[in-house]
Parts: sequence; C-alpha cells; structure tokens
Amino acid sequence: MTKDKASRRILRFLAKTKARLRMAALPDHILLESAECGSISARHSLLRTMQQAGLIALQGDIVALTPLGRERMRATARQRATAPSSGGTLAGRDLENVVVETDGETRLVAFNHAESPLGQLYRRKGTDGKPFLSVEEFAAGERLRSDFTRGNLMPRLGANWETSAAGRNRTSGNGTVELTDAAMAARLRVEKALNAVGPELSGVLIDICCFLKGLETVERERRWPARSAKLLLKAALGALDRHYRPQGSQSKPGRGGIVQWGAADYRPSVRV
Repeated sequence: MTKDKASRRILRFLAKTKARLRMAALPDHILLESAECGSISARHSLLRTMQQAGLIALQGDIVALTPLGRERMRATARQRATAPSSGGTLAGRDLENVVVETDGETRLVAFNHAESPLGQLYRRKGTDGKPFLSVEEFAAGERLRSDFTRGNLMPRLGANWETSAAGRNRTSGNGTVELTDAAMAARLRVEKALNAVGPELSGVLIDICCFLKGLETVERERRWPARSAKLLLKAALGALDRHYRPQGSQSKPGRGGIVQWGAADYRPSVRV
C-alpha cells in the first residue's frame, strides 16, 4: 500500500470516530481501535507525519481528525469523484458483509478481506471450485481475533507513539492489574479456545488470525514445508469451530445423538 493510500485510509477511519491507540504485532505499526468501527493498522512514522502536517491530533491515547484533516479528506473525495473510473474496487478495498459474534452478540459488519490473511484465504477456492474455508471456520477465526484484540493481548514494542498506546496498562506490564472486566472476559475466552484446540494447532491460529501474518511468513518462521500452513490452519479452525459450537448444537434435524448402546435383540422396558 502506498503512503497516499495509507493516509487516505486513516483519514476515512478517523472521519467516522475517534480512535484509541493499541499495540500491534508488526514492527513500526500501531492499531487504531474504535468500538464502533473496529480497528486498522498504521505505521508510527506515517502517523507522526500526519500529526506534524496538522491532519490528526493526539490527546493521551486518543487520536482524532482535525478540521484540516477533514478538509483534506473532502478535497480528496472531490478529486476522486471527478476522476475517470479505473474499474477497480473502491480505494483498494475488498468489502463484504460478514456475521461476527462478539460478547455473545451476533453482528453484521463490513469486512475488508484485503487486510486479513484469513479473509484472503476465505475468498480462495479449491480445485473443486468450492471455498477452501467454510463460513463457520472463517467466523471462528474472526471470533478469536476479536477476543484477542479486546483482551489487549498484543505484545508491547518500543517506539514514540507507544507511550500513548500503552496508556493505562503501562504499570501492569500488559497483565491483569488494570484490565477492565470486558478485557478479562475476552482473555479467558481466548485461553479456553486455545486450550480446546491444543498446543499443536493453537500457534498457527495466533499467528494468522491474531497477528495477521501471511501463510508464507508462518511457513518461513516455523520452517514448515510450502503450502502446509493453510492445511494446518484449516484443521485448527475446524477444532476452534467445534469449541465455539459444540456438536450437540450442530446436529441435523431428525438426527439425535446416541442415547444408549444395546445388542441387536435389545428391547427397552416400558414403564407404566
């Protein structure tokens, strides 16, 4: 993504709402998080440049759009409206409405597949023409990422903007001292989910769903064979989906579970 496109993306996000700064997994990156609009990742250096240009303002760990930033966004929108259409997606986005469950509530949100390795894999199709990941597997991965973000589980990195991003949790070392009840509950849900998946598959879930690492990056870091990460990820997402949706709730109509074992000539007794 070019610098101009990244700047426009930040301006569009902040035009909707103020955002709180959170730690990101990638070096020189930080998360802009909003309860209404989700979160996006941006470079520290780009945020500093935009702040120096007067486009955004930082107060504590809250970043907001300035009047100059709003005017810059409107001017850019006018230019794009009068420019000839290139036939591409709007601002390089690949949007789709998806159902995500967070805090026990099911919501319909706009998801940008271009920003998520899991979203890109979800759009791929196998040799049989069917999607590689099912809707349930994709939703399970997004549910884990949502809890991971809400639980403030991103590792801390050293850079200027991180002082504001660390904010209230600096003395706790990203621990549990100053966490809200919602963050604690999210951490517990993540712990239960990863324990249910098991140590063999939980690592690939964290890398791809939570840290947003690409498949090739995971294979290189873990020294796995080529094209093996997506197979392990699919197995992990299947186990994660079974944790979120126990088999008893997934049974087909008219097909109940096993009630009792019996021999071929077994007849149940009838009580009157």
